[in-house]
Amino acid sequence: MRVEIWSDIACPWCYVGKARFEKALSGFAHRDEVEVVHRSFELDPGRAKGDVEPVLGLLAAKYGMSEEQARAGEANLAAQAAGEGLPYRAEGRDHGGTFDLHRLLHLAKERGRQGELLDLFYRANFAEERSVFADADEYLVELAVRAGLAEDEVRAVLGDPAAFADEVRADEREAAELGVSGVPFFVIDRRYGVSGAQPAELFSQALAQAWGERSPLTVLSDGDACGPEGCEVPRP
Repeated sequence: MRVEIWSDIACPWCYVGKARFEKALSGFAHRDEVEVVHRSFELDPGRAKGDVEPVLGLLAAKYGMSEEQARAGEANLAAQAAGEGLPYRAEGRDHGGTFDLHRLLHLAKERGRQGELLDLFYRANFAEERSVFADADEYLVELAVRAGLAEDEVRAVLGDPAAFADEVRADEREAAELGVSGVPFFVIDRRYGVSGAQPAELFSQALAQAWGERSPLTVLSDGDACGPEGCEVPRP
């Protein structure tokens, strides 16, 4: 069974939702038969590289709230994250474009290190003092190498704006075709969609339901074939 997760590194609910989903998956009886694929989704796709601003000011301007209200919202998110055992800086974070991070995640997927890099990106953005946006390239290289990627490959991707750009855009087009307008969004076996950072119990229910409704293979007809014990011999 496959679970596809559309998310963005700049999305705090994606950070929390990933932990809740993984908690549910860890308790799922068939967890070793579940493939998890992370898909790209940019919350701010038009933002230019290097266009970085404080999160509190961004929230206040975007949602028409005071900075105190924005600060209270961030404190609430920090509490939600703490409930999942996640570190979270409620103040001092910044926001920028995530296109390069998604491109590196596609490189990591090819190298079998996507989960490791995504975790490092989330922790760097939400818990560390150093910015993945303001100090972008060098910090991204450092994190990617820590995740197990080759430094020369990482630098090559960052130096070529076209590298993995099509893969990111393909994920985003597919999200639009599925009607995904916000993240995190979980698609379970292309049968069920779960929107938002739901409680682990809901993810557990969705996994169990999707697994239970998987259709067994229907064999339309039998014919001559080869198997572990040899091949059937045609009879006159």
